[in-house]
Amino acid sequence: MEFVIGIVCLIVGAAGAALAMRSAKNGSLKQADSKIESAHAEAERVIGDAKRAAETLKKEALLEAKEEILQNKQAAEAEEKQRKRELRTLENRVMQREESLDRRNDALDKREHQLSSQAGQIEKRSRELDELVAKQTSELERISELTRDDAHRELLDKVRGEVTHEAAAIIRDSEQQVRAECHKTAQEIISLAIQRCAADHTAEVTVTSVHIPSDDLKGRIIGREGRNIRTFEQVSGVNLVIDDTPETVILSSFDPVRRETARVALENLIADGRIHPARIEEMYRKASDLVQQRVREAGEQAAFDTGIHDLHPELVKTLGSLRYRTSFGQNVLQHSIEVSELCGIMASELGVDVRIAKRAGLLHDLGKAIDHEVEGPHAVIGADLARRYGEKPAIVHAIEAHHADVDPNSVLAVLVQAADAISASRPGARRESAENYIKRLEKLEQIANSHDGVERTYAMQAGREVHVMVQPDKISDAQATVLAHDIAHQIEDEMEYPGQVRVVVIRESRAVDIAK
Repeated sequence: MEFVIGIVCLIVGAAGAALAMRSAKNGSLKQADSKIESAHAEAERVIGDAKRAAETLKKEALLEAKEEILQNKQAAEAEEKQRKRELRTLENRVMQREESLDRRNDALDKREHQLSSQAGQIEKRSRELDELVAKQTSELERISELTRDDAHRELLDKVRGEVTHEAAAIIRDSEQQVRAECHKTAQEIISLAIQRCAADHTAEVTVTSVHIPSDDLKGRIIGREGRNIRTFEQVSGVNLVIDDTPETVILSSFDPVRRETARVALENLIADGRIHPARIEEMYRKASDLVQQRVREAGEQAAFDTGIHDLHPELVKTLGSLRYRTSFGQNVLQHSIEVSELCGIMASELGVDVRIAKRAGLLHDLGKAIDHEVEGPHAVIGADLARRYGEKPAIVHAIEAHHADVDPNSVLAVLVQAADAISASRPGARRESAENYIKRLEKLEQIANSHDGVERTYAMQAGREVHVMVQPDKISDAQATVLAHDIAHQIEDEMEYPGQVRVVVIRESRAVDIAK
């Protein structure tokens, strides 16, 4: 501040000197003195104003400094209070954690003390048990007059003798079974040699015809007031139809095994000649045992022919019942064996496990044995049955997917689908009635004729191929391809048929002229 005042004084002095010099030049010294005095007065006034301004600035600066110091002090105090609160919070948490750790340590010490006391009790009890066992052992040795080693040796000798006896019994039973199977095999070889002279194959779906020597037996089968036929139907669960057909009665049932049992029982009754309710029940029981034996033998033979030896007994029995089931005239058991062989051949070519492939092929139609008793597609029924008796998931899936009831997701499932189609579609594998055959051909032609631009249709190759003639002015070559695709899809959606149907669309245009 004093530096500013000095500068102002110098400026004023310099100004006064300049004015004096100028006044001296102009003339009179008196005038110069008066001007100097006025300059000094002006300088003093300016200096006074400067001092007052400096004082004012100094006071304002002091006030601002004090205010800033006060604000900084308040901020520091607030920050200090916040830090103190945080420290108190941390101290509380640390104290709580210490208290929790102390309680946990106390609990652990208490638990350790309990475990130590229990360990001591257990060790004491173990010593008591060892002493008790030793006393019992010594008492047993005293009573039996045998040492522990002698008793062990005697027990082993006894068990060895029993095992030897059982082994001898098993060997003897096995030899008898082998002799019986050899005798049965010899009988089958002879009977097969005789049967090869006559190749008469019949396929029955829901009915079985039984030949009787004469029509007089129909009255005896019916019985007084129909008691014999009522008893037969109640016992067998099969409808017995007696009509005007000469020397023939008909058995009707959806269960092929039950129908076969009824046929055997009825033939035995006719051969015996004694037909009354008690005799009917007796003959039916014998026929049931015989048919069940045949079912088991058929299942075992199928498993043996395909090289599968670890099937569940219930699966073998169910498989054998397919012997009496047909599909479009094709025996289902023989079809299953054929599918198994086809699966094995294709699996060996593709590097897939042949044993699993043959197993899946043999069991693929298992559901057809019981699909008259359980609702649902036979593929799903067979898969549930195989799953219930412990078959592998891959085999269960192949059975379930062989008719596309579920999408196949493995090579094995696709192999079973292909083998099933090959076995069913080969020439002569299946047959159907003339009426169903004609209806199927008419349906094929009807589906093809329902499309625009089709001129005429011919079902060929026993319904396995359809030739569709189209009008060339309405159907182009590109449209012919689309038309074949649409007809094939419509056939898949609306019809049931064995194998596959080939759709051939023929578009022909001719230009004719005559040379005269």
